[in-house]
Amino acid sequence: MTGPSADEPSASEQTLLLAKAHYPVTTLGPGVRAGIWTQGCTLHCPGCLSRDTWEADPGKAVPVAAVLGWLRSLPRPLDGVTVSGGEPFQQPEALAALLRGIRAWQDGSEHETIPVDILVYSGYVYSRLLRSARTSEILGLCDAVITGPYVDRLNPGGDTPRTALYSGGVVQPAHRPAVPAGARAVRSSGRRLPADRSRGSAPSPGVGGRGAGGKAGVLHRDPAEG
Repeated sequence: MTGPSADEPSASEQTLLLAKAHYPVTTLGPGVRAGIWTQGCTLHCPGCLSRDTWEADPGKAVPVAAVLGWLRSLPRPLDGVTVSGGEPFQQPEALAALLRGIRAWQDGSEHETIPVDILVYSGYVYSRLLRSARTSEILGLCDAVITGPYVDRLNPGGDTPRTALYSGGVVQPAHRPAVPAGARAVRSSGRRLPADRSRGSAPSPGVGGRGAGGKAGVLHRDPAEG
C-alpha cells in the first residue's frame, strides 16, 4: 500500500461530491455504522432508484476533511464506515483521501480495541477495479468491497422492500481484497455483507437522503444518538 504522491491533494485540500452521510446505519454492514453516499455515477444501471445521485453536481462538493471531522464527532458505538453512491470509484482521488483519513484516524485511536472497518460498494466488476493501479490501491484500503452493477431482472417484485433480499451475493458479490505485505490485515467479521438497498430498491427509513426525510449533501446524525 502506498501513500499519496507529492503532487496529490491531501485530505485537507481534496473535495468529495457528497449525496448524503448518515449515522447510525445498521443495514449496510456489520454492527452500527456511518454511511457515506457519493454523488455522481455514469453507469446508469436500469432500474436504479438512486437516479438523484447520477449527476456529478459540483454544488455537492464538500472537503474530505469535513467528512473526516464528522466521522470523528460521532458517538459510540461505531463499528464501521460504509461508502456507496453514486459510484465512489468515479472519484478515485477523493475516495483514496477519505479512506486514508479513516485509516489514519484508526491508527491514532489507541483506546479503540476493535478497529473501524471499511466497506465500499461499487457498480464496477471487481476484475476491472483490479486492472487500474489507482483503483487497485484503493481496494487495499478497504476491508471489504461489494461489486457489480445492479441487475433489475434479478430483483423480481420491483421496488418492494423484499427485493433487497435478492441483491446480496447475486447482484453484487462481496470481495475481501488481498492485503499487500506490511499493510493492515483484513478484519474478518464472519458475518454476511448485505446489499446496498439504494442500488435498485427503496431506501430504508432514516437513511437521511432524499425520499427518507433528509436533505442531500448533509452530514447527518440522529439527535437521539447524542
